[in-house]
Amino acid sequence: MFKLCDLKDAGQGVWLVAPRVTIGRASTCDLTLASDSVAKLHAEVVVDGDTLTLRDLAGYGGLAVNGKPVTGPCQLNLNDRVTVGDRQLGVVDPKVTRFRSGSSASSAVSWALRANHPAIAGRVFPVKETSVVGRSDECDITFSLSHLSRRHARLEVRDGLLFVVDLGSANGTYLNNRRVSETRVRRGDELRFDTLSFSVVGPADELDKTTVRPAVTIPPQHEPATQHTGGQAQASAVHGEPVPEAEMTRERQRYAGDAATAEAGGSPWLWFSVVLLLGLGVAGVLWARQQGLL
Repeated sequence: MFKLCDLKDAGQGVWLVAPRVTIGRASTCDLTLASDSVAKLHAEVVVDGDTLTLRDLAGYGGLAVNGKPVTGPCQLNLNDRVTVGDRQLGVVDPKVTRFRSGSSASSAVSWALRANHPAIAGRVFPVKETSVVGRSDECDITFSLSHLSRRHARLEVRDGLLFVVDLGSANGTYLNNRRVSETRVRRGDELRFDTLSFSVVGPADELDKTTVRPAVTIPPQHEPATQHTGGQAQASAVHGEPVPEAEMTRERQRYAGDAATAEAGGSPWLWFSVVLLLGLGVAGVLWARQQGLL
């Protein structure tokens, strides 16, 4: 979003917001230029998306863009110079201007309040480095409303960031419907002084960018060891953990031994039982012969 600013006084400017911005000597204009060479309603800038069109409303000249007189609708672009009477205006990008110059005046024009109240809807109020809002004529931004305190709140630009400070108002200062005493304000926020609501206009908030945190490697969780080696190897395979080659070799040897024993006719305990039964049988036969039973 661009602004139209006085080149000699960066604090005097207006945001170029839809549908149009009026320029003239009258206090009802969006940009008031106190000069006898400027008509009460001298010109307007029609805003349609990103297209800016300058129109002459005075009808007697005194309007030029980059030194060329304007006789009909004229499109405006960034960094164009607009002459209105004896005043020199420029189409500027507040973000670029603020970072290039670093001056307090250029940083102040980066912020403004756009009224949401029906009586003044669309009016834009530039915020200086320090601006007091209230109903007193001594305030920088004045509204003759009884529900506002004489000095209701203070707006401060600190290192390019906007803050609002409630000055002990009776009816409160609200940011996005939350009552505040002092807080930071961002572009797009709703700032409300009691019932008088404004949309905050300003530069993009670079602190809102998403930061990417480096990936963290989480070590695998090991399963409890089982008594059966084969079960442990199987569990390792299921969880994707590498099985040492030596362990696989022992597994192959054990299974090979079990297979050989089964093929040979059973385990050693089975053979021991057979021999024991045969020995008892022979001893019984010998005992029976001695007794004459056989």
